[in-house]
Amino acid sequence: MKYYFSKVIDSDFDQVILNVGEALKSEGFGILTEIDVQATFRKKLDVDFRPYRILGACNAPFAYKALQAEDKIGTMLPCNVIVQQLEDGKVEVAAIDPIASMQAVENETLGSVAGSVQEKLKKVIESL
Repeated sequence: MKYYFSKVIDSDFDQVILNVGEALKSEGFGILTEIDVQATFRKKLDVDFRPYRILGACNAPFAYKALQAEDKIGTMLPCNVIVQQLEDGKVEVAAIDPIASMQAVENETLGSVAGSVQEKLKKVIESL
């Protein structure tokens, strides 16, 4: 089982970041965190790296249900979405598959929540 969904887009990196934010918003997600991996590697390691962002997306109602079902599930939250520049100039967007990431947790209620979040994240990726 793949642990993510992805799509390659022929567009400007910064525009894709904006589009991903809007697509997440339309499915009820907010972006809690944004990690600029390129800038972090430059600062911490003094190395060049391609444009690469990690967006920590959260749908609060589903996060609440997940935490009610399993109090340690916060170790797997938020749902990460990456945006990275590819060598050919295109941009890849990938989102975690919550069912794959939570399959080790044997909790039926949590599985239901993960399925709902999976549907929403697939819609986000497909809409780009």
